Amino acid sequence: MAQRITRDEVVHVARLACLTLTEEEVDRFTQQLGAILLHAADIESLDVIGVEPTAHPLPLCNVMRADVVERSLNPDAVLAQAPEVRDGQFLVPPVLGDQP
Repeated sequence: MAQRITRDEVVHVARLACLTLTEEEVDRFTQQLGAILLHAADIESLDVIGVEPTAHPLPLCNVMRADVVERSLNPDAVLAQAPEVRDGQFLVPPVLGDQP
């Protein structure tokens, strides 16, 4: 059985992470982290000799359409419908800060 994490270790890690934990949180996290470490020990004990490394458990394929150049909208026709245009671009109110 793997070594469980102690309350002192949880307090130490919390202090390193600049976290303030209540006594109840220390108890809860000690249990939760102990369970995580036991699970990690179970995984570590698996025999993976001959198993190919993978980044994903299922085979993936590209599902995006081909990037094909097609006719687009006429920029002048689009800009003609805009409420305000400046230098061939839509003129919109500023979102952040003062107006230029």
